Amino acid sequence: MRIISGKYKGKRLLAPKKLPVRPTTDFAKEGLFNILENHFYLQDLIVTDLFAGTGNISYEFASRGTTRITCVDAHPGCIQFIYRTAESLNFPIRAIKSDVFRFLDKVKSGSDIIFADPPYDLPEEEFARIPRIVFENGLLEDDGFLIVEHSRHTRMDHLPRFAFEKKYGNCIFSFFE
Repeated sequence: MRIISGKYKGKRLLAPKKLPVRPTTDFAKEGLFNILENHFYLQDLIVTDLFAGTGNISYEFASRGTTRITCVDAHPGCIQFIYRTAESLNFPIRAIKSDVFRFLDKVKSGSDIIFADPPYDLPEEEFARIPRIVFENGLLEDDGFLIVEHSRHTRMDHLPRFAFEKKYGNCIFSFFE
């Protein structure tokens, strides 16, 4: 995995092979951040990265100047990797070991960007729970985006608050407002 822009542009990070992850490709990540940089001043954002895995998306935000980032993942190895990497790069990332759905039910503060990258084989009804909980609990700030990464086998365009989707190879980002 590689940081594609910002302070650590080009930095390669090697995650342990035993982690159950599928990092977002550089191609998809570049497309996503082109969209985000056209809508937001990244330094001012509060970001929550759900199903964070290696922390790939969070490192990209941090490298581009975002200073309030929370990563959530249930796997202890992922959280340890995120914590160690953030510490070594002096990134302002808070890593929380938790089931994402339990976290969403308990968190009280909102975010400007909530990025969720659940396992692609998660049942479609579980994908649909993400925007439902986020909006029912008021976790997205006004003018913010909830972005859910998924494969072409998952449809999200029929869900409430769906705004648009962008496809990058086998990866699709569904945006909710």
